[in-house]
Amino acid sequence: MRKKKITENAVPSLLHGEPIRNAILRNLRYGLARDLATASRHDWWFALSKTTQERIIERLIATQAEHGRRKTRRVYYLSLEFLVGRLLGNNLLNIGIYDEAVRALEDLSLDLREVRDEEYDMALGNGGLGRLAACFLDSLATLSLPAVGYGINYEFGLFKQEFRNGYQIERPDEWMQFGDAWEITRASLRQEVHLFGRVENVFDGHGDYRAKWVDTRVIVGVPHDVPVCGYDGCSVNFLRLWRSHAKEELDFQAFNAGGYVEALQNKNLGEVISKVLYPNDSTENGKELRLVQQYFFVACSLRDILRRFHREHGDNIALLPEKAVIQLNDTHPAIAVAELMRLLLDEYNLPWAPAWDMVTRIFAYTNHTLMPEALERWSVPLFQKVLPRHLQIIFDINSRFLKEVEAKWPGDSARQRELSLVEEGPVKMLRMAHLAVVGSFSVNGVAELHTRLLKQKLFKSFHELWPRKINNVTNGVTPRRWLLSINGPLSDFITGKIGDEWVTDLDQLRRLEQFADDPAVLDQIQDIKLANKTHLAMIIQRECGVTVSPEAIFDVQIKRLHEYKRQHLNLLYILTLYRRLLQNPDYPMTPRVFIFGAKAAPGYQVAKCIIKAINSVAEVINHDPRINGKLKVVFMPNYRVSLASLIIPAADVSEQISTAGKEASGTGNMKLGLNGAVTIGTLDGANVEILAEVGADNIFIFGLKVEEVEELRARGYHPYDYYNTNAELRAAIDWLGSRHFIPHDPHDALAPLLHSLLDGGDPFMVLADYADYARAQDELDQVYRDRRRWARMSLLNTARLGKFSSDRSIRDYARDIWKLAPVEIP
Repeated sequence: MRKKKITENAVPSLLHGEPIRNAILRNLRYGLARDLATASRHDWWFALSKTTQERIIERLIATQAEHGRRKTRRVYYLSLEFLVGRLLGNNLLNIGIYDEAVRALEDLSLDLREVRDEEYDMALGNGGLGRLAACFLDSLATLSLPAVGYGINYEFGLFKQEFRNGYQIERPDEWMQFGDAWEITRASLRQEVHLFGRVENVFDGHGDYRAKWVDTRVIVGVPHDVPVCGYDGCSVNFLRLWRSHAKEELDFQAFNAGGYVEALQNKNLGEVISKVLYPNDSTENGKELRLVQQYFFVACSLRDILRRFHREHGDNIALLPEKAVIQLNDTHPAIAVAELMRLLLDEYNLPWAPAWDMVTRIFAYTNHTLMPEALERWSVPLFQKVLPRHLQIIFDINSRFLKEVEAKWPGDSARQRELSLVEEGPVKMLRMAHLAVVGSFSVNGVAELHTRLLKQKLFKSFHELWPRKINNVTNGVTPRRWLLSINGPLSDFITGKIGDEWVTDLDQLRRLEQFADDPAVLDQIQDIKLANKTHLAMIIQRECGVTVSPEAIFDVQIKRLHEYKRQHLNLLYILTLYRRLLQNPDYPMTPRVFIFGAKAAPGYQVAKCIIKAINSVAEVINHDPRINGKLKVVFMPNYRVSLASLIIPAADVSEQISTAGKEASGTGNMKLGLNGAVTIGTLDGANVEILAEVGADNIFIFGLKVEEVEELRARGYHPYDYYNTNAELRAAIDWLGSRHFIPHDPHDALAPLLHSLLDGGDPFMVLADYADYARAQDELDQVYRDRRRWARMSLLNTARLGKFSSDRSIRDYARDIWKLAPVEIP
């Protein structure tokens, strides 16, 4: 059911006050000291954003007052990433003043689209994990569910990606350099975080023996709030982001003595924690910084949660599990389990049993990976250095937990080793995923296949020990951002056909199925897609200097660069097509533009090599006149939310080609499909459920299934078997390994990639899936030539993906895990 629109009586100070135009001019003059003659386009963006923010703040105050008055239960969503992107367009739509803003700017001889482009993406995340968190915050507010998001206010985000001679170059992403219009600094709510030091055992005032964490270094966390407005603007939650500071930023004695650099040492050390997302952890210093980062935001957040609890509920800490549920978004915040135990034991002086009972009724954990190597582990020596008290607590948790394991499986030392929170070895390691599982009342996967594999493989023994703990909540995306905001032509078409209830009830899209055989409607679908492709072609020309035809197939793979996502499988097929065209200039194929967008982690050499390989191949293909423009390859730099918002509406084909059993869910598949792209993919992650929804006639499935991957690996997988028996595959790899594409680079520039594919054992079975991938791609080309049929497939993908709304995901969490009820705001 759609929620009521904001009434005039709801916000009298605004809706009975100044018009939008006047508010923009007021913010321009008194917020920026600018007038019509001196204002830049960025100034206009800032003034409009502040005007929008004022209206949102009215609802934020009303929402939080109502939550406080009712002393409501809240969910606290802890995530190291929140990839929110740009906010102006979405906020204008959600608060219901988009059209009014268009008119106000037109009256000032300005174009809203151009003003919106002045906004920098908030660099608070990297990939699907952060974007999912942002979608969930949107849905929580839209559904009027009381929630607070907690994360880090990164000064430079991940990095800004540039290409130099095809290589990825990382630059600081200075997204805050011109100021941010959305954040509200809450300096009075700062928290102190303790690090390092040692633990000494003392007797307290009651004569009891207790551990005391002493000689610590103190860091201050200052919160910055970003209001999160639900659709129709009735409910506004907030995202609280912590920025780190030294407790004493200036050593005045050192400064007076002329040691100006030394005087600022504390300031620099304090601020480095919130500088960059995912600092390179290939060094010991990098590992330490990552651990400190994770603990910093968790410690600040838990103290803030407790502060709010005591303000609303008094001193009875036993009520905490009734009023707070904390969702751990992956293993990054798992240290929260030990930190809350520390607080309850050391600061509230609770005995172990009631403290642990509270902890295990408060935390819930979402797992986002099936790869054991991707589950976070910290060395015991590092933990001892940074968080010595927490190490003691984790050892105590583990000791008590292993007694439960022993009771279930007496004498089974293998189970003890498998389930222990401490991995034995030359250097003992702490398994943070195990801590999250043991310390949470709920553990959920993010797609049906993913959850099944958690139960059968990754957490098999945990599932046998606690059969009801692991459950599924399939991921989703917000239709407000990923359809309404980014694809106006398609959104207007849908609303014209079935009304606008789909914006908050995505299952309404099923009503589009009635038009699947209407030639006029299918022509409209094609026209909308062509217009979006024409717009993207202009951007590609401007940003990349490559001319592409909107009439070609736009084949899109946009996601984090990782071997398991297999951008190099896509590359091998591109090389195959290129070779076919060179050998037969009349080779029958629909012109194709392959579009990539991805960042590789700075320390991930194979991933960076894949980027170099794609760019090097693109440079040759795009300048080869012999193929008459039938094939183009574009790697768009600095992939981010705003760039995805341009690519997704223009995509014909959605590449979801991960090795089966490696992708937890994926959300790019949902965004692209919702905008009418047809998926080519493996039976991995949420692709399985997309197939069930759209039907086998509207998707291209290829490759080994999970069971077949496991069987092949058990028999012994030998990539050379495929290399030696498939002529096209062998030719593509050999060609890539020659100097043809890298004539001016070192001869071994692509060696890491080639080694991974062959002598490195091809860990993600690219060669095993190549032939079936090429078959599915060739079939796709044939189907696309029947443009009516393709338009029908496109329409049905949009119509049948209502399940993948983040609203549905959040309803599942609220009903089955959080036990959270909506709070209507008067």
